[in-house]
Amino acid sequence: MSSGAEAENPSDQKRLMDATYGLHRHFYDLTRKFYLLGRDTMIRELDVPRGGSVLEVGCGTARNLIVAAKHWPDARFYGFDISDAMLTQARSSLGRKGLENKVTLAQADAGTFDVSSLFGLDKVDRIFMSYTISMIPPWQEAIERAAAQLAPGGSLHIVDFGQYERLPKLAKKLHYKSLNDFHVYPRRELPAVLKRVAEQHDMAMDFRSLWRGYTWRATLTKG
Repeated sequence: MSSGAEAENPSDQKRLMDATYGLHRHFYDLTRKFYLLGRDTMIRELDVPRGGSVLEVGCGTARNLIVAAKHWPDARFYGFDISDAMLTQARSSLGRKGLENKVTLAQADAGTFDVSSLFGLDKVDRIFMSYTISMIPPWQEAIERAAAQLAPGGSLHIVDFGQYERLPKLAKKLHYKSLNDFHVYPRRELPAVLKRVAEQHDMAMDFRSLWRGYTWRATLTKG
């Protein structure tokens, strides 16, 4: 598979992610902190109910789960990723932080995940996707599955690359090229897909374009 192409099925996507991040996982967090903007703000605004459950779709190295577990100490945390390489790094990171018993991890595909079979959960109070939508081919299916597995009053939180609406076209072209080299594809259809899912599940939608369109943030809340 050539650089810049998206995998066609979960098996191909798993191999692609393991190959791409098998080595890069060791310094992934150090490099990403400079341009994956808005993650910590999203985590601070999760408003997790006491004793509530929180799931990260595409947890990668577990960096976000570690931040969330520290900020919401009374919650229960879960995460999954399709990449074994990333999950190996995630388990190591959780062990170093003493959080291996507070965060439960699993290997799964975002397009078909089921919280019951993965974690023995009926529904989840909070689900978040941090710069995951742009990395997974079945991103629309992932949003639909997340919305369907929320508990009453639950919410889905998304932060990802926007479309650089108010930034120079050259900046978009150059940055998108660098993202595509790592199989990252910002989704211009995201607002329309979120609106459709919100209407289907009778959810309230809050959508924000931040930093001149560099970042898009969205929250879907179930009534």
